[in-house]
Amino acid sequence: MNRYPAWPKRRSRWPGPLFALLAATVVVVLAYGACSREQQPRIAIPEGIPIPEGIPPGPGAATPPIDINAPGRSADQLHEWSAGLADSIGVGNTALEAYGYASAVMAETKPECGIGWTTLAGIAGVESRHGTHAGSTVGPTGQVTPEIRGIPLDGGPGVAEIPDTDGGAMDGDPVHDRAMGPLQFIPETWKRWGVDANGDGVADADNIDDASLTAARYLCDRGGDLTTPDGWQSALMAYNLSGEYLTLVRDRASAYSVGVRP
Repeated sequence: MNRYPAWPKRRSRWPGPLFALLAATVVVVLAYGACSREQQPRIAIPEGIPIPEGIPPGPGAATPPIDINAPGRSADQLHEWSAGLADSIGVGNTALEAYGYASAVMAETKPECGIGWTTLAGIAGVESRHGTHAGSTVGPTGQVTPEIRGIPLDGGPGVAEIPDTDGGAMDGDPVHDRAMGPLQFIPETWKRWGVDANGDGVADADNIDDASLTAARYLCDRGGDLTTPDGWQSALMAYNLSGEYLTLVRDRASAYSVGVRP
């Protein structure tokens, strides 16, 4: 049985005043990375290994065929695949399984999108160092502990103002929203797009399986065909409206695509 819900109807995720602010300043992000952008330098190309600079980044090592609706944590089917790749690219096995599984789900349920696991890995690397920001770890079921939370979205310098939308139930802040989990979703977006991917019946922004598939669904909806430069750029700019962010993600995803560490 297919475990995944129907796709949400498109609508603006931003309240009216914030949308007006975006139009005026062209500065905002959907997912606010827990990792400081100042701590994310451009990648130095390893000697003898050319890393592509265009977009979209390459799809990376192909995942083997799996049953995306297998009971339990379906991503476990990718253990051998991830074990042969994780160390060379510097990504934990469980996180890599999550990215591979999300891309496999999209390949079967929305093949016209073409999102690669490398794009998801690039985003998660920038947002939370694959769920390891500030000492957090990724458990065998994909659960990230301690929970990763971004700064309050209180309208400070360089930060959009998003008043609380969840009563603090999801992000722990009853005054302003905060980005949550390894893919740094804000509560409003998670409520609309969040999906269970590890088979426990709960869509949890702090689970890297759930967050990766949710990100893939969102990116595919916003970008359409992510195998094209326009589609990939549209998807990334919808996730975070920043050219610098797009470059950071592209650099990391491109490194992963050729099997090296960023």
